Amino acid sequence: MADVLRSSSLYTHRLSDSPLASFPASVNSVVPNLKSCKRILSVASCSIGDVSPLAFRPRKQFASLKVHAAITETDQPKWWEKNAGPNMVDIQSTQEFLSALSQAGDRLVIVEFYGTWCASCRALFPKICKTAQEHPEILFLKVNFDENKPMCKSLNVKVLPYFHFYCGADGQVESFSCSLAKFQKIKDAIEKHSTTRCSSGPLKGVGDLNIEIGSLLKDNPTGSTSF
Repeated sequence: MADVLRSSSLYTHRLSDSPLASFPASVNSVVPNLKSCKRILSVASCSIGDVSPLAFRPRKQFASLKVHAAITETDQPKWWEKNAGPNMVDIQSTQEFLSALSQAGDRLVIVEFYGTWCASCRALFPKICKTAQEHPEILFLKVNFDENKPMCKSLNVKVLPYFHFYCGADGQVESFSCSLAKFQKIKDAIEKHSTTRCSSGPLKGVGDLNIEIGSLLKDNPTGSTSF
């Protein structure tokens, strides 16, 4: 009997020394930590819930500003669509070109042939607009090369930007290519042909077109011209 009690006490002692005996104590030490974690999480969730919705509005406002800026940028005219004033006219056809020249009378007319894809044309265009504003007595005509290829080909326009100067019944008096670096050529041509009054009367020809405007209007009442 004494041996049985001795063995049972030994078994109990061994159990107390094993890791399993400390398990409840470990659990008790972990539980307060879990409770504190829950407390932290509850505080964090309250903090997030207490954040005002206004804190997120600037991002929405910024997104709306970006959309508004994109719409505004889309509404802006392209560089070749800008106009310097009433003395700058966009030419859409050969008929419009000839009619504009015939109605110019004895005014000096400067024709700019350009391409929307032409970097030199784009760089030069602000200078042309400024010159048009400085010389309201001069008529400026803008001709889109891609939209008027037959006419440009007939006028021997092979490089861009290209300029024609017309002066009343004298017809074409200047033609040359010009870039921003050589803008002085345009200023010199304006000074040269503005000092002398252009001859008045019907225009006899337009460059290599060599077309009588009167007969053109009579033979083509619809305004279409073929080459």
